[in-house]
Amino acid sequence: MADSSGPLADHPARALAARWHDYLQHDRRRSAHTVRAYVATAHRLIAFLGQHRGEAIDEQALLSIVATDLRAFLAQRRAEGLGASSAARELSGVRAFLSYAAEQQGSHAQLPRTRAPKRPRTLPRPASPDEAMGLAENAAESASTPWMGARDLAILLLLYGAGLRVAEAMSLTGRDLPIGSTLRVTGKRSKTRVVPVVPAVREAIEEYLRQCPYPVSGDLALFVGARGGPLNPDLVRRAVAAARKRLGLPDTLTPHALRHSFATHLLARGADLRSLQELLGHASLSSTQIYTAVDAARLLDVYRHAHPRA
Repeated sequence: MADSSGPLADHPARALAARWHDYLQHDRRRSAHTVRAYVATAHRLIAFLGQHRGEAIDEQALLSIVATDLRAFLAQRRAEGLGASSAARELSGVRAFLSYAAEQQGSHAQLPRTRAPKRPRTLPRPASPDEAMGLAENAAESASTPWMGARDLAILLLLYGAGLRVAEAMSLTGRDLPIGSTLRVTGKRSKTRVVPVVPAVREAIEEYLRQCPYPVSGDLALFVGARGGPLNPDLVRRAVAAARKRLGLPDTLTPHALRHSFATHLLARGADLRSLQELLGHASLSSTQIYTAVDAARLLDVYRHAHPRA
């Protein structure tokens, strides 16, 4: 990004990026993470264009962007260490911002054609049931207070036992109580779905509520921090990272990997892709189909280790 103290720091297009922030947040109802990432991309693009062209960038300048500008922008980002997958997301953010800029000026976006970097298709590495449970229990045992340990155990079992995203677990409130055999979850783009809650998960949540020193009711967050406010998702990730290190588990075993494990284990036990798509809250079936490759990889591994002629 350009030096904020330089002569081109005050680009008029930055005001457009600020309005885009509000549009994504309130009109499109995108997640806070997506809004931050997209708006940061917009500001990086504006700063780059200011340096690249040697002029202040306004809304009209954004409409004059050509393919060579985008290729130069992506080349700089790759030189800064951005991977192929992240570069593809960066390009997606740029296109969305340029489309918004065109709409704000009453014109149709004429986006320059630039091919996104080819992303390697990676498979999520599922945790075994023992690894998932061991991780959750270790994180709970290492918490600073017993009630926080009960909270961390409930959260991690919820991620693994119901396939929730961390943000979805953090969005639960007192209105979701009491937890029954199913739970209605609001996921990406405010899409709701119903997920099953197995007894072990339900019991962990009930135990957390018994120990929690703060009231949980109405619109108050179900999972709270040390001072009673909504729990910061980063604290969940840190607890998992610390437990993972203590247990010698791979770095790929993140909170989100517990969700992958939920999906892979269901598929291995006979769940069909359409049902899995609904349980995970995927907008398209293609997002779910990657788990067939995960399961195939697991079966191939079993074959190689067990078959006498493998």
